[in-house]
Amino acid sequence: MDTRRIGDVDVSAIGLGAMPMSIEGRPDEARSLATIHAALDAGITLIDTADAYHLHADDVGHNETLIAKALASHDRGGDVLVATKGGHLRPGDGSWTLDGSPRHLKEACEASLRRLGVEAIGLYQFHRPDPRVPYAESVGAIRDLLDEGKIRMAGISNAAPEQITLANEILGGRLVAVQNQFSPAFRSSEPELRRCDELGIAFLPWSPLGGISRAGELGSAHAAFATIAEARGVSPQRVCLAWMLAKSPVVVPIPGASRPETIRDSAAAVDLVLTADELAELDAA
Repeated sequence: MDTRRIGDVDVSAIGLGAMPMSIEGRPDEARSLATIHAALDAGITLIDTADAYHLHADDVGHNETLIAKALASHDRGGDVLVATKGGHLRPGDGSWTLDGSPRHLKEACEASLRRLGVEAIGLYQFHRPDPRVPYAESVGAIRDLLDEGKIRMAGISNAAPEQITLANEILGGRLVAVQNQFSPAFRSSEPELRRCDELGIAFLPWSPLGGISRAGELGSAHAAFATIAEARGVSPQRVCLAWMLAKSPVVVPIPGASRPETIRDSAAAVDLVLTADELAELDAA
């Protein structure tokens, strides 16, 4: 597995987005554990999660607990960088709410530490800006957690270019990752990707294949990906991830998966090298 850099850590060029294993449509635990173990067997050393990846109000942190169990039961579990997030909440009725207050973020981090069973979280990310709280205050809480040693590295998610700049300033140049939505159907995060490239900050596309319900439709929705996939004898999803990897060495896609076979296919994207003509065709698609 090829590697890329997040802060001072080398991680697999493709990560695992673990959200599908804990929200609506979640598989049984045995299949989820098999999926995470398949990712590790394929060389993946980055797993992305969040305390909000759960179903019910009494289920907070389901995904973090699941990951901790999977890593503890695999001989490569200690090699994984777990990236989690705080600041997004699910009250249990299917909705998503926000709390970017410093108090909440610090309490959420403490709870994530307990669920993951670690002394310091590898990468902790502010999940989504809260319009009721000044952005500088939210990121200031992340800075405090970094200074206190509760987290090893700091990131932000769902950020605009100016928020990337501000966050990096507040963190004293220690911002290591930005996680934004980016896929063939959602390309409006190109400015954020370019900003990360300029700063040498890792850019983690979430829902890179179009999301849980649409990943299987990628080829039918975007013909160029299907055409190149057929010519190469691979899946459109693999072509998509290879296209993203070619955009910049700071890009580390985190495709979601809830089946071993899908994460194995995603991991294989690191071995697919697209030509300049193919990349141009996909950029224009």
